[in-house]
Amino acid sequence: MLCAGALLGVTGVVLGAYGAHGLAAVADAGALSSWNTAVDYQLIHAVVLLILGVWQQQDPGNRAVNGLRWAGYFLIAGVLFFSGSIYFLVFGGPRFLGPVTPIGGTLLIAGWLAITWVALLGNRDRKATATEADKAPDRKTD
Repeated sequence: MLCAGALLGVTGVVLGAYGAHGLAAVADAGALSSWNTAVDYQLIHAVVLLILGVWQQQDPGNRAVNGLRWAGYFLIAGVLFFSGSIYFLVFGGPRFLGPVTPIGGTLLIAGWLAITWVALLGNRDRKATATEADKAPDRKTD
Protein backbone atom coordinates (compact mmCIF):
# COMPACT_ATOMS: atom_id res chain seq x y z
CA MET A 1 0.00 0.00 0.00
CA LEU A 2 2.83 2.38 0.83
CA CYS A 3 4.50 1.71 -2.50
CA ALA A 4 1.27 2.24 -4.45
CA GLY A 5 0.60 5.48 -2.56
CA ALA A 6 4.12 6.72 -3.25
CA LEU A 7 3.92 5.84 -6.96
CA LEU A 8 0.53 7.51 -7.34
CA GLY A 9 1.91 10.51 -5.49
CA VAL A 10 4.99 10.96 -7.67
CA THR A 11 3.08 10.41 -10.91
CA GLY A 12 0.37 12.80 -9.68
CA VAL A 13 2.94 15.53 -9.12
CA VAL A 14 4.49 14.91 -12.55
CA LEU A 15 1.10 14.91 -14.29
CA GLY A 16 0.03 18.02 -12.36
CA ALA A 17 3.18 19.84 -13.43
CA TYR A 18 2.62 18.77 -17.02
CA GLY A 19 -0.96 20.02 -16.84
CA ALA A 20 0.15 23.38 -15.49
CA HIS A 21 3.04 23.93 -17.89
CA GLY A 22 2.79 21.77 -21.00
CA LEU A 23 -0.86 20.92 -21.43
CA ALA A 24 -2.09 24.44 -20.70
CA ALA A 25 -0.57 25.62 -23.96
CA VAL A 26 -2.41 23.09 -26.15
CA ALA A 27 -5.64 22.13 -24.35
CA ASP A 28 -8.88 24.04 -24.01
CA ALA A 29 -10.22 25.13 -20.62
CA GLY A 30 -12.60 22.16 -20.31
CA ALA A 31 -9.88 19.61 -20.97
CA LEU A 32 -7.54 21.36 -18.56
CA SER A 33 -10.23 21.39 -15.87
CA SER A 34 -10.81 17.65 -16.36
CA TRP A 35 -7.07 17.02 -16.18
CA ASN A 36 -6.80 18.97 -12.93
CA THR A 37 -9.72 17.02 -11.44
CA ALA A 38 -7.98 13.74 -12.33
CA VAL A 39 -4.73 14.95 -10.75
CA ASP A 40 -6.55 16.13 -7.60
CA TYR A 41 -8.26 12.78 -7.13
CA GLN A 42 -5.02 10.92 -7.77
CA LEU A 43 -3.06 12.95 -5.23
CA ILE A 44 -5.77 12.83 -2.56
CA HIS A 45 -6.01 9.07 -2.81
CA ALA A 46 -2.23 8.68 -2.89
CA VAL A 47 -2.12 10.31 0.55
CA VAL A 48 -4.98 8.09 1.75
CA LEU A 49 -3.08 4.99 0.56
CA LEU A 50 0.00 6.12 2.49
CA ILE A 51 -2.12 6.55 5.62
CA LEU A 52 -3.73 3.13 5.10
CA GLY A 53 -0.30 1.55 4.71
CA VAL A 54 0.90 3.02 8.00
CA TRP A 55 -2.39 2.11 9.73
CA GLN A 56 -2.08 -1.46 8.51
CA GLN A 57 1.46 -1.73 9.86
CA GLN A 58 0.47 -0.45 13.31
CA ASP A 59 -1.77 -3.41 14.17
CA PRO A 60 -1.18 -6.22 11.64
CA GLY A 61 -2.81 -8.91 13.80
CA ASN A 62 -6.15 -7.11 14.01
CA ARG A 63 -8.55 -8.80 11.60
CA ALA A 64 -10.34 -5.51 10.97
CA VAL A 65 -7.12 -3.84 9.90
CA ASN A 66 -6.47 -6.67 7.45
CA GLY A 67 -9.58 -5.42 5.64
CA LEU A 68 -7.56 -2.34 4.75
CA ARG A 69 -6.02 -4.35 1.92
CA TRP A 70 -9.43 -4.41 0.23
CA ALA A 71 -9.87 -0.69 0.77
CA GLY A 72 -6.47 -0.12 -0.80
CA TYR A 73 -7.26 -2.36 -3.77
CA PHE A 74 -10.51 -0.48 -4.39
CA LEU A 75 -8.76 2.90 -4.15
CA ILE A 76 -5.90 1.90 -6.45
CA ALA A 77 -8.29 0.51 -9.06
CA GLY A 78 -10.53 3.55 -8.64
CA VAL A 79 -7.70 5.98 -9.31
CA LEU A 80 -6.51 3.99 -12.31
CA PHE A 81 -10.00 3.86 -13.82
CA PHE A 82 -11.14 7.37 -12.83
CA SER A 83 -8.02 9.46 -13.33
CA GLY A 84 -6.52 7.19 -15.99
CA SER A 85 -9.58 7.38 -18.22
CA ILE A 86 -9.66 11.18 -17.90
CA TYR A 87 -5.97 11.44 -18.84
CA PHE A 88 -6.57 9.35 -21.96
CA LEU A 89 -9.74 11.24 -22.90
CA VAL A 90 -7.97 14.60 -22.65
CA PHE A 91 -5.44 13.30 -25.19
CA GLY A 92 -8.26 12.28 -27.54
CA GLY A 93 -8.45 8.67 -26.43
CA PRO A 94 -11.27 6.43 -27.60
CA ARG A 95 -14.73 7.53 -26.53
CA PHE A 96 -15.48 4.13 -24.98
CA LEU A 97 -13.31 5.28 -22.06
CA GLY A 98 -16.01 7.81 -21.09
CA PRO A 99 -18.09 5.24 -19.16
CA VAL A 100 -14.92 3.96 -17.43
CA THR A 101 -14.67 7.19 -15.42
CA PRO A 102 -17.82 6.55 -13.31
CA ILE A 103 -16.70 2.95 -12.77
CA GLY A 104 -13.55 4.41 -11.24
CA GLY A 105 -15.66 6.72 -9.10
CA THR A 106 -17.70 3.76 -7.90
CA LEU A 107 -14.49 1.91 -6.96
CA LEU A 108 -13.31 4.96 -5.02
CA ILE A 109 -16.62 5.01 -3.13
CA ALA A 110 -16.19 1.28 -2.39
CA GLY A 111 -12.73 2.02 -0.99
CA TRP A 112 -14.10 4.69 1.33
CA LEU A 113 -16.90 2.37 2.45
CA ALA A 114 -14.32 -0.35 3.16
CA ILE A 115 -12.34 2.12 5.30
CA THR A 116 -15.54 2.96 7.18
CA TRP A 117 -16.25 -0.74 7.73
CA VAL A 118 -12.71 -1.32 9.06
CA ALA A 119 -12.99 1.66 11.39
CA LEU A 120 -16.33 0.45 12.77
CA LEU A 121 -15.21 -3.16 13.09
CA GLY A 122 -11.93 -2.17 14.70
CA ASN A 123 -13.73 0.02 17.21
CA ARG A 124 -16.10 -2.84 18.06
CA ASP A 125 -13.16 -5.24 18.51
CA ARG A 126 -11.38 -2.77 20.84
CA LYS A 127 -14.51 -2.42 22.97
CA ALA A 128 -14.92 -6.22 23.17
CA THR A 129 -11.27 -6.63 24.19
CA ALA A 130 -11.61 -3.95 26.86
CA THR A 131 -14.77 -5.60 28.23
CA GLU A 132 -13.05 -9.00 28.38
CA ALA A 133 -10.11 -7.47 30.23
CA ASP A 134 -12.48 -5.89 32.77
CA LYS A 135 -14.14 -9.25 33.45
CA ALA A 136 -10.90 -11.18 33.87
CA PRO A 137 -10.04 -12.00 37.47
CA ASP A 138 -7.16 -10.13 38.98
CA ARG A 139 -4.06 -12.24 39.25
CA LYS A 140 -1.74 -11.46 42.07
CA THR A 141 1.87 -12.32 41.73
CA ASP A 142 3.89 -13.10 44.82
